[in-house]
Amino acid sequence: DLPGQTPEMAAHFNVIDSFDTHANIPRHFEAVDRAAKESGHVGIISVGWDPGMFSLNRLYANAILPGGSDYTFWGKGVSQGHSDAIRRIKGVKDARQYTIPVEAALTAVRSKKAPELTTRDKHTRECFVVAEEGADLKAIEEAIVTMPNYFADYDTTVHFISQEELMRDHAGIPHGGFVIRTGSTGWNDENGHVIEYSLKLDSNPEFTASVIAAYARAAYRLSREGQSGCKTVFDIAPAYLSAADGAELRKHLL
Repeated sequence: DLPGQTPEMAAHFNVIDSFDTHANIPRHFEAVDRAAKESGHVGIISVGWDPGMFSLNRLYANAILPGGSDYTFWGKGVSQGHSDAIRRIKGVKDARQYTIPVEAALTAVRSKKAPELTTRDKHTRECFVVAEEGADLKAIEEAIVTMPNYFADYDTTVHFISQEELMRDHAGIPHGGFVIRTGSTGWNDENGHVIEYSLKLDSNPEFTASVIAAYARAAYRLSREGQSGCKTVFDIAPAYLSAADGAELRKHLL
C-alpha cells in the first residue's frame, strides 16, 4: 500500500515509511519527492534494517574499500512475505518460513577469499506448514519448492506440523543478518580487510519500529530547518537521529 499511501500522506504531513521492495525504490522516491516538495513537507522512505541500516553499512563499506565485493546474508529468521506466500497455497492453514544463511558461504566470505556466490549458495529456506485436514501434502510441498521468485532458486525443506506445534515453537518473528564487504589495500593489494555488520533480532517488527522512531526525529528536525522533499537514510546525518545534542554526542560517543 505504501506506493499509494506515502505520496498521499506527504501532501499533508511529514512522513516516514518502511517501503522495502528494493527494485522499486527509485520510482517510489520520485513520487514521494514530488508530493513532499509541492506541500513543503519531508518524506523519509525505506527506513528499517534492509533497506535502512544495512544500506548505510553497504555505503560506508563501499566508500572505505572501493575495490572489493559486497555480500548480504539474511537470517536465521522468519520471512513474513515468504510465510504469507505459503499460506496462500490451497490446503495450507498456517505456515512459517525461515531464511537461513549457509555457513560455508559465510566462512568463505569472512576468510577474504571474495567468492562468487549464487542465490542457492548463500541461503537455504526451511518451511513449517500446518495443512488443512485431508489436504494433499505432496502437492503442497511441490507448490512450495517450485514457487518462482520465492523458493525455486533455493534448497528448500518442508516440514508438516500441527497448529499446536507451530504456536509453541514458531510463534515469534525473529530475524537478522549480515552485511559484509571484503577488499584490499596496498601497492599490490597485499593487505585484505573485512567489514562486517550484523543484527540478531528477537522481533523484526519491533526493531524496525525503533529505527522508524529514530528517523521521525530526523524528519522533525529537517522540517524545522525548512527542508522539504524525499530523503533516504543516505541523506541524513547521524546526529539527526539521536535524542542527545551535539555536545553530548561528542563527549560520550565520538
